[in-house]
Amino acid sequence: MSDMKITLPGSETVTITGQTIDKLIRAGDGDAALLYLYILKTHGQKTSSEAAIALDKSKGWVASAMVMLSKLGLIHLAENADVGVGAGAGVGAGAGVGADSSGFSPLEEPRTYTESEVVHEITNNADFSIVVDETQRKLGKILTPDDTMRLLGIYNNLRLPSEVIMQLITHCISESRLSGDGRIPNVRYIEKAAFTWEREGIFTFEKAEEYLKALEERKSARGRIKKALQIKGREFSPTEKKYVDDWITMGFEPEAIAIAYDINVMKKGNPTVPYIDGILKNWHNKDIHTAEHIKAMEKGQKKSSAGSGIKPGAQKHGEPNREEMERLERLKSKIKEE
Repeated sequence: MSDMKITLPGSETVTITGQTIDKLIRAGDGDAALLYLYILKTHGQKTSSEAAIALDKSKGWVASAMVMLSKLGLIHLAENADVGVGAGAGVGAGAGVGADSSGFSPLEEPRTYTESEVVHEITNNADFSIVVDETQRKLGKILTPDDTMRLLGIYNNLRLPSEVIMQLITHCISESRLSGDGRIPNVRYIEKAAFTWEREGIFTFEKAEEYLKALEERKSARGRIKKALQIKGREFSPTEKKYVDDWITMGFEPEAIAIAYDINVMKKGNPTVPYIDGILKNWHNKDIHTAEHIKAMEKGQKKSSAGSGIKPGAQKHGEPNREEMERLERLKSKIKEE
């Protein structure tokens, strides 16, 4: 596959192979892709601390992204703790991230443990021993040596307190059950979630409670928006979920999204999420996020049209007319009834 060039502002140019792009796309890991681009741009000559600062991320975030890049074969890991990671394809042999002045190099693979070290921790660390026992009880199985090593990594490397780890595991089990397959998550799945919690700075029971509450509120909002979009019998696709989460972040209520959906159907026939997104972004730029705001906008347009001689039925893209407002009222009632 031919090489592909990326031209950056100014005279900077880096090269990335199509094969490398394919690997990053298949992995579906945006964090790893972002870190890889940073390594390319800096020719692998920055420290791990500088990478974290430049990307506005935590050291744990960089460590997690590095592990994924290593698994994809896109970086090679230094053999000693003072040297970071060199990027592979498109960067040049020998390039690497320099020593981290802080003494911690997240661009180096997080520490792994031997079986004897794990046994020593279980025997001499009562807190970790309780974590192991509770994890086995929650998962309903005896942990394998690899499972226990990963659990120790969560406990020691990410420094999540035992009570936070228990909340994390309970959350992962709940998410797995809700996914529909009914399977209990494995420790690898929990480990991946632990990196997310570390990046989010969830190191206390209270922070975990706040985080889980926010997740539940977002999940509930997604459900209401699914009704507004009249999606039944299936979950959102990854692309749809991204759009929906953006709308939630912007502050749109489901009833407002229902209006955008209705406008889309009336104008185009078949509903398309990008078209709805365009309508909502138009309203967002006008600080309009609720059905009431949309009603007020529509009334203002009627007055403006009456005063200027413009036909009342004419409106710009993304702006509702009277028929749409009447349909809105029906949709609002339906959503509330469901």
